[in-house]
Amino acid sequence: MSAEPAIKRTIALFDGQNLFYAAKYAFGYTYPNYDVLKLAQMICQDKVWNLAQTRFYTGVPDEQDNPLWHYFWTNKLASMGRQGIEIYSRSLVYRSQTIRLPDTWSACCRGKKFTFLVGSEKGIDVRIGIDVIRLALSKAYDVALIFCQDQDISEVADEIRDIAEGQDRWIKIASAYPSSPTYRNRGIDGTDWIPIDRTAYESCIDPRDYRPKSKV
Repeated sequence: MSAEPAIKRTIALFDGQNLFYAAKYAFGYTYPNYDVLKLAQMICQDKVWNLAQTRFYTGVPDEQDNPLWHYFWTNKLASMGRQGIEIYSRSLVYRSQTIRLPDTWSACCRGKKFTFLVGSEKGIDVRIGIDVIRLALSKAYDVALIFCQDQDISEVADEIRDIAEGQDRWIKIASAYPSSPTYRNRGIDGTDWIPIDRTAYESCIDPRDYRPKSKV
């Protein structure tokens, strides 16, 4: 077994939408109010890891589709870029989704169908997986700290173990995620799980609100 390095170079990779929804279900927050650099620094300090780089990935709605969230993400990403965070963003892809109300609803609504547009990210998890593997191959880190619970990345964890064996070196892959007594989330299979409780999360809230100000 390869020796564990004394100084563990860490790259933090954030799936922005995944982190938002986990924080929403665990703590009730209604918009992405996290400070990614603070979150990465907090965990690295706790684990005695050396944070070498922070990377952020998210889908962003086009301005004509959703002006409010386009404005929010444009400004939040610009702020993160000024902090030295590597940004990867893609336009959200919208598709029609139809739901049928159950027969247990009142007579005026039961059985009715509603169609609406749903924004979805395409390729964010793939991009994170590619970067985790690419950066491992170039020996850029000892620890990949992924803020995500997408189980598709579990295959990447298997690949990292093969890379570590081939390079004859110690590599760890960990997944961090919000968790609460009412929302017991789970990490990515094949990684070290790092749950984030409410107190820890709230110590890393970004005080700036990037949503457009309401006109009076």
